[in-house]
Amino acid sequence: MNQYVITIGRQFGSGGRSIAEKLAKKLDIKFYDKELISIAAKESGISPEVFEGVDEKATNSLLYSLSMGMYSFGSGFPAMGDLPVNDKLYLLQHKIIKEIAEKENCVIVGRCADYVLRDNPKRVSIFIYADMEFRKEQSIKKHGIDPAHAEHIINKTDKNRANYYSFYSGQKWGQAENFDLCIDSSKLDEDKIVELIAEYIKMR
Repeated sequence: MNQYVITIGRQFGSGGRSIAEKLAKKLDIKFYDKELISIAAKESGISPEVFEGVDEKATNSLLYSLSMGMYSFGSGFPAMGDLPVNDKLYLLQHKIIKEIAEKENCVIVGRCADYVLRDNPKRVSIFIYADMEFRKEQSIKKHGIDPAHAEHIINKTDKNRANYYSFYSGQKWGQAENFDLCIDSSKLDEDKIVELIAEYIKMR
């Protein structure tokens, strides 16, 4: 399998982003996370800082027309009109993810990429999760989160991600049947998980 786009969904504190970045380096392919915000900002003329504030957060405007495949991007962005900035960012990232998937092998973190590319035969969708104690420990260690508030921050972040995914895809975030491979990151160290995913891709 020499053509693939790996999408990685992740619970907060599971190490999903770090695993995704290491995987991209191992496979010598591009890694996209916050890079998608930079590309969207450049294409739209909207400040990256504005997009940062709404990244992976849903609004209440409910763009099910896009989720159900009824939205047409046309040839430019003016059609977005006065949509909330959250929706503008999603639309831009949706378009960018599809374009990237057509031209290169890569790893994409979050942003409903597994859903956006659901009909693309190159897609390999991964979800990284772990138990709460492991995620608390990792959040405190890697992100410097106050131990007293770690669980609250983890739950709030995951709730935002779940709402975002459900809002734009109409599906449940983290549900096993939406992914090719789900991995508990508390059972193996990151390098072994990278090896596992790389081997899975090779076997495909």
